[in-house]
Amino acid sequence: MEIKSMTGYGSAKGTVAGMELTAELKSVNNRYLDVNVRMPRGFLFAEEAMKSAVGKHISRGKVDVFLTVNSAGADDTVVRVNEPLLRAYLDALNDIAERYGLENDLTISTVSRFPDVLSVEKAEADQEELSAGLVSLLEQALCDYDAMRAKEGGRLLNDISGRLDTIEQLVSVVEERAPETALQYETRLRQKMEAVLEGKDVDESRIIAEAAIFADHIAVDEETVRLRSHIAQMRSMLKAGSPFGRKADFLIQEFNRESNTIGSKCQNADIAKVVVDLKSEIEKIREQIQNIE
Repeated sequence: MEIKSMTGYGSAKGTVAGMELTAELKSVNNRYLDVNVRMPRGFLFAEEAMKSAVGKHISRGKVDVFLTVNSAGADDTVVRVNEPLLRAYLDALNDIAERYGLENDLTISTVSRFPDVLSVEKAEADQEELSAGLVSLLEQALCDYDAMRAKEGGRLLNDISGRLDTIEQLVSVVEERAPETALQYETRLRQKMEAVLEGKDVDESRIIAEAAIFADHIAVDEETVRLRSHIAQMRSMLKAGSPFGRKADFLIQEFNRESNTIGSKCQNADIAKVVVDLKSEIEKIREQIQNIE
């Protein structure tokens, strides 16, 4: 599956019921799905259907959908004849002609000018058919939109994958250097005791016990094991594809928790520098995850 960015743009043009329509949509990052459809009031009956179509493609993000209409060439008007009113006019005029001996010179042109005999109305659209046409057009725009999001998602995938590799290398460095810290502490402890005792016998068991306590205090084995587990889980998410951004938000918090614990335990300047680099890479991944659906 593909990784998709939450930011994107798509558009499509088509003809529905004789009207030239343009559907456009754009999106930006958002924690949840928020769809806003902007269209002429006469098309509001299709709003929910269009929102539903968007929801089938997108799981989170702030999405704006725009529908513009050019109805200049649409056959959407009808001329109606008010036949009861026309019959009343004709009966009245015929009665006048007979009663007063006048010539009945009525013509179509004359009748058409009688008030309210003819009316121009908009044809009633088949809302179900029109709604289906609008959704079909929006689907085309969504395909264009998804193609753009997938392209950006591929870039995000490469960046995050590279940073996971870097984090894994830094974890290896921590694992290699952590035992050295305990050995260095034992060496310094022995030197201090020898200096204090001035050549007298040094209690090796005491040194070993103190070194063991220190080594246990600064041990980061559990943290590095969990970090490797988090790395594997993140890679599985990337392989599975979108949507996974919300889950990744929680997982990256665990990355931070383990790196902070390592930083608080380390008693070594070299490891401290590695932890700084480690947290920097984690933060960059966190920023990228904010862009993933």
